[in-house]
Amino acid sequence: MLKAAFIKIRPDKVDRLKGWMVELNRRQDEVRATFAQESMRQEIAYLLEGRDGPVLVYMMDAQDWDQARRAYQASTLAIDLQHREIMEEVSDGPAATEMLYECRMAAD
Repeated sequence: MLKAAFIKIRPDKVDRLKGWMVELNRRQDEVRATFAQESMRQEIAYLLEGRDGPVLVYMMDAQDWDQARRAYQASTLAIDLQHREIMEEVSDGPAATEMLYECRMAAD
């Protein structure tokens, strides 16, 4: 199942966020290890310039969101600990969004 998070980024922390995303790209084996624990299939991050400042659009696809949440919160993997710390540092809270459309196949 696909989910998106829209996070306001502190303008003075944009370079920190970009640097972390570069680091994640270099450490993809570690990222995939977290994916295995979380049932995550893919993540994609975009940075947009919103009317109120920068917004991180974080797209995530997981098989089981309850498992993903529990595994991420309980993880002691270095990359997850760093990710939580950095995201807390750069985040200025959720961005206001309005879902306009959603369609999916019916469950079997």
